[in-house]
Amino acid sequence: MNQQKSYIFGLLGIFLSLMFFSCKTAKLSDAEEKHRIGEYYEAAAIYRKVYTKTSPKKRDLRGYIAFRMAECNRLINSTDKAISGYMNALRYEYPDSILNLRLGQMLQRKGRYTEAIKQYDAYLMYNPESQLAFNGIEGCQLAPVWKKNPTRYEVRRMEKFNSRRGEFCPMLTGEKYDQLYFTSSRTKDKEAKVSAITGQYNNNFFLVKQDENGNWLNPEELEDEVNTEFDEGTSSFSADGNTMYYTYCSQDETGDRTSEIYVSTRSSAKWGKGTRTTIVKDSVTALGHPAISPDGKYLYFTSDVVGGFGGKDLYRARVAGSDFGPMENLGPEINTTGDEMFPYVRDSVTIYFASNGHPGAGGLDLFKATQDSTGHWKVENLGFPINSSSDDFGITFEGNKEKGFFSSNRNDARGFDHIYSFEKPTITVRIEGIVNDVDEYPIEDATVRIVGKDGLNAKVQTKKDGTYEVELERDIKYVMMASARGFLNQNYELHTSPEEKSETYIVDFFLSPISKPVVIENIFYDFDKATLRPESKKALDEMIKMLNDNPNVTIELGAHTDRKGTDKYNEKLAQRRAQSVVDYLIAGGIAADRLEAKGYGESVPKTINKKMAKQFDFLKEGDVLTEDFILKLTPEQQEIADQINRRTEFKVLRTNYNLF
Repeated sequence: MNQQKSYIFGLLGIFLSLMFFSCKTAKLSDAEEKHRIGEYYEAAAIYRKVYTKTSPKKRDLRGYIAFRMAECNRLINSTDKAISGYMNALRYEYPDSILNLRLGQMLQRKGRYTEAIKQYDAYLMYNPESQLAFNGIEGCQLAPVWKKNPTRYEVRRMEKFNSRRGEFCPMLTGEKYDQLYFTSSRTKDKEAKVSAITGQYNNNFFLVKQDENGNWLNPEELEDEVNTEFDEGTSSFSADGNTMYYTYCSQDETGDRTSEIYVSTRSSAKWGKGTRTTIVKDSVTALGHPAISPDGKYLYFTSDVVGGFGGKDLYRARVAGSDFGPMENLGPEINTTGDEMFPYVRDSVTIYFASNGHPGAGGLDLFKATQDSTGHWKVENLGFPINSSSDDFGITFEGNKEKGFFSSNRNDARGFDHIYSFEKPTITVRIEGIVNDVDEYPIEDATVRIVGKDGLNAKVQTKKDGTYEVELERDIKYVMMASARGFLNQNYELHTSPEEKSETYIVDFFLSPISKPVVIENIFYDFDKATLRPESKKALDEMIKMLNDNPNVTIELGAHTDRKGTDKYNEKLAQRRAQSVVDYLIAGGIAADRLEAKGYGESVPKTINKKMAKQFDFLKEGDVLTEDFILKLTPEQQEIADQINRRTEFKVLRTNYNLF
């Protein structure tokens, strides 16, 4: 607040005090007293009554009451009522720029980001160094981006756990994480009274267990002594599950409302009556939201003790039996001038917490803080959909898995909190396929070897149907080789995608036999010539790759013609064609002494195999396409048979090239 504003507000304070003295102020003073001791729900209701009875002509008074009423509604999560109150205070020119900050925060909580930024900007005019306002603007700008680019977490409302009242701060425990404690204001007590602080019934602990199939049962209220007539909640459990730290709020009718950290121990499956911890000696300092570290060495918690960074800060204290060391503030990388609350300790260098001080989508957002080797913390927002424009807090994980529960008041007009589950689906990257021979018949007991930059060096045998399957990692280069006795090897290179999504790559291998000729598909020559046509390039390049994959092999390239033309002419044409293929392979880097060209002409007609018999219904396996056989076919069938005979094949001559 600048000097001018402070001066005006000072004069207004004197003016208002005189005005209050001159009219009936009992109800207003009641509201202020309720407000002072933290009974925000009742204070808001009294402010509302006073506001409606105050003449609109008394602009300063109505502005003051509207602001105070809005503050109470903000603190009990009645966001719409808070916005209405702040807007009324703005209309009556309430003379404190904090109004713009609070209104901006409430508008941001409703996802009204453009309007919120205007209020933050207005606040910065009088408070140009406010990190809260800068972070609020940044959060308003980032929130739509987060929503447009969500994380892979899947969030679901846990209807089985939730009620018409509020429930929050779930906490998993048990060796198998099959027990879930949470806090709820639901009650079966028809005589229960609504809390003057929150407008809800006092909170108690509830427990949900899993059945033998891993299904969650219905929640049951704890009947143990740890539950009392007062408020308790936000539990945290020791590694052995026998000690519970929790927040406890008694209700002194005359003093300020505060919270303390209590501890309870379990005996004979029952939680005993809680006792106050000795972190601080006084009963005035507010402590809450305890979180014990997995190793039991530190207790983390929230406090607004004097000397922090503003609002509520995160602290920790070393555990020494039933005693505690001094409070240690977690520092400015985690704590802000806003509120940092609800810590959850995942391991010695990772904590999660809720904050409205760091840039967020609105209200409390969930953050992850990771400590490096120098002791510095890196804080990151968990993004959408875990975070929303409403309050999101109180997270718990199922051990090392990226799944668990948290609480949020999103989509609840009353501002009540409810429990949500979250889970990041496991990314599975794998390669699968089949190892066939060139006629597309599976090869049983072939070997697929995979070597990756991630250190993977795997050998898998194909099943009887020739199939294989291997799990891989994202964004890794792999080299694969399929091999089988009596066949040439075939290699394949794969670079998996860096994207965070499951992928299945299909890679089929077609191995060439060593013992018989293999047709090279898609080799084309100009009519009646030996000139290779451009569309042959792909098949010939694959031949070069095959020869490079099998460097100890020498082959014969054999060219065959159909029955048309003289034997001598066909043999010479075939020889030239075979030599054209050899020349292409030599130009591609294959040593000349690994290659032989042989023109067969029409002397070796094709014998039909199973694959061809399936493809052409007028042929059967074992048919030999001699001239006599072809002449018995229809003209259309003769043309197909001649085309089959016109082929380029390779056969393996040696498998020990350069070995000796």
